[in-house]
Amino acid sequence: MDRDITVAVIEDDENLRFLVSHRLQTENYYVIQSGNGLEAEKMILEEQPDIVLLDWMLPGKEGIEVCEAVRKAGFEKIIIMMTAKSQDVDKIDAYSYGVTDYITKPFNMDVLVAMIENKVRFFVPKSSKDIYNFGSTEHHPQIHSLLRDGKKIELTILENRILLHFLQNMGKEITREELMEVVWGYSSNVNTRTLDMHVVRLRKKIEHNPDKPTYLQTVRGLGYKFVDED
Repeated sequence: MDRDITVAVIEDDENLRFLVSHRLQTENYYVIQSGNGLEAEKMILEEQPDIVLLDWMLPGKEGIEVCEAVRKAGFEKIIIMMTAKSQDVDKIDAYSYGVTDYITKPFNMDVLVAMIENKVRFFVPKSSKDIYNFGSTEHHPQIHSLLRDGKKIELTILENRILLHFLQNMGKEITREELMEVVWGYSSNVNTRTLDMHVVRLRKKIEHNPDKPTYLQTVRGLGYKFVDED
């Protein structure tokens, strides 16, 4: 299958970089690579890859600093951080720097490929349509925001993913399981209560009356559906 998905592999261990790049090329991804943080930052901003596989420890500039810098410069695409076991402690903090997801070394190549497949399936835009409308509200997924009556309403990354999936599947009944895979990705251990909590928060931002939602409706025993009444 031919696809136009570019993955940047940023890793200073040459053997690992070769193995990961080679495997992704056999899966028909277009791969660009670097082993240095400063060089990687420049490359990411110039090439705008769809997915960045970024090692935590790099010469020149650490991975987390590269992530923060490219996010500040407007890079919106997926960044998957490759960390060693000992760096797990820093994960939560690193989300604030704009990391999309993690994989811990040593990792199984099949798991890495499955994780990337999942991200491509759900998060790489399928069309250039960047703005979705419902009622008098505009959803701008690229900047995680809603625009209503000239006011900007910020969405969290998870709220943004949930809403985008609903707007791409307007009127369709969506199970909680499908939503959880869309939002948290490959082999997630998140429970449905966490999902429901995010839906409640999202309703507060999009509904006139969150207790009686007109857009994001509950489908009993199944999940939810999004209806545009206007």
